[in-house]
Amino acid sequence: MTQLSNDNIRKAVREQYGKVAESGNSGCGCSAFSCCGKSAPDAKATSMELGYSNADVNEVPDGANMGLGCGNPKAIALLKSGETVLDLGSGGGFDSFLAVKEVGESGQVIGVDMTPEMVSKARQNSDISGYENVDFRLGELENLPIADGIIDVIISNCVINLSPKKERVFREAFRVLKQGGRLAISDIVATAEMPGDVKEDMAMYTGCIAGASYVQELESMLQQAGFENIQIRQKDESKTFIRNWAPGSKVEDYVVSATIEAVKP
Repeated sequence: MTQLSNDNIRKAVREQYGKVAESGNSGCGCSAFSCCGKSAPDAKATSMELGYSNADVNEVPDGANMGLGCGNPKAIALLKSGETVLDLGSGGGFDSFLAVKEVGESGQVIGVDMTPEMVSKARQNSDISGYENVDFRLGELENLPIADGIIDVIISNCVINLSPKKERVFREAFRVLKQGGRLAISDIVATAEMPGDVKEDMAMYTGCIAGASYVQELESMLQQAGFENIQIRQKDESKTFIRNWAPGSKVEDYVVSATIEAVKP
């Protein structure tokens, strides 16, 4: 993949999710064709289908949950009071706000997103929430605006697949984690070779499909970054909602949601 194509991908992703943030619609992100400006799915119902509880979707500021993602990273993060959490691709702040409730007043949550509109939306939601220990920063996952070795747990929900340089994302994740720090990620992985027209369709890339890597590729990237205790578990039941991302294209034959866990030794 050339540098030009990498830049084109970043630009397209930034534009797509900027439109989602500004439209006020929900459920528009992980779908091959933008539904911004159209009738969008109910964010709460969508998130509960992804594995969040009724309490989860009702205890965050209005507008923080936009029904994006492909799982529930909080369910595997096992967050503890006092921990410092980094949310990669934090969007409107949904997972960040859920995390701040888990880590309590003695903890800290930092959200990073490369889309200015999303960061602005998350900061507005933060002002509404009244939390003082959550911070949203503009930045790329490949070049995190985070100091070395200060993070206990990294969470992320269906965002790393959007990066054209995933190996760089994992190296950056390793850099900012403390010794013993851990990854708790929900993301999309490839299960079969995609047709050429899918891989070359930018809408499929911004829709969390064409950029998916195989499990073996992700394991190799994580190992090369330095991680240990790597566990990637595919969730076949996710095909039910994935087929709705691009109806009629049968994308569920090529990708599936998975949980990705690893530890920095």
